[in-house]
Amino acid sequence: MSFTDMTFLHYLANIVDILVVWFVIYKLIMLIRGTKAVQLLKGIFIIIVVKVASGFLGLETVEWVTDQMLTWGFLAIIIIFQPELRRALETLGRGNIFIRTGSRIEKEQRNLIESIEKSTEYMAKRRIGALISVARDTGMEDYIETGIPLNAHISSQLLINIFIPNTPLHDGAVIIKGNEIASAASYLPLSDSPFLSKELGTRHRAALGISEVTDSITIVVSEETGGISITKGGELFRDVSKERLHEILEQELITVFQKKVPFFVRWRGGKKK
Repeated sequence: MSFTDMTFLHYLANIVDILVVWFVIYKLIMLIRGTKAVQLLKGIFIIIVVKVASGFLGLETVEWVTDQMLTWGFLAIIIIFQPELRRALETLGRGNIFIRTGSRIEKEQRNLIESIEKSTEYMAKRRIGALISVARDTGMEDYIETGIPLNAHISSQLLINIFIPNTPLHDGAVIIKGNEIASAASYLPLSDSPFLSKELGTRHRAALGISEVTDSITIVVSEETGGISITKGGELFRDVSKERLHEILEQELITVFQKKVPFFVRWRGGKKK
């Protein structure tokens, strides 16, 4: 083997090495995105900054304390996040930690769309007010924490039951994260837009408000008219038909997802999605 071939193989190995590390880091970020682990990472970053600064300034006691926190902190992390680590190892054992996307997520999204369509149609006919926000790339943990945690499987029956009038959870928003109903009775920020019609109530203002600060998709059922509205990207689409609702949800939750997923990840069981 010539020197040129060895150099090429060396560069190729380095590229593969970098890509593998990048992919692992990417998957870890996707796993913890929108969870309390993000706050934990921020805390670790602050401790590292304090350690570096204390070493630079000669603050020996502070540096010793931060050393101890970093040394024993990883053990504390293992204890605190033991359930999450166990689930991750179980997923790794099943061999699908790197291929969670594709058919599985698309199936979850289609179940979500079907549940939203069935529940909103039922509530619209009976003029039951509802506010459903679907989290996407932008984290909504701050808003989820204002409500009652559910972490329940998505179904049209559950969505309908939540918004039945005079029940404890009907007032506020349902926030859907991933393939779960994360919370109910959550508070969303109200829009200050002067262009919003005065005849629209708090639900519509909340739906538009959350769409202005996140990339979520939010569906509103008016209890006055039974009309279904949807907000995204700071825009409000009023009184959409069943067909239009399906078209928007399909576009935003399925088509956009498929464009984000790398080509090789869409292969599952020898079949391209």
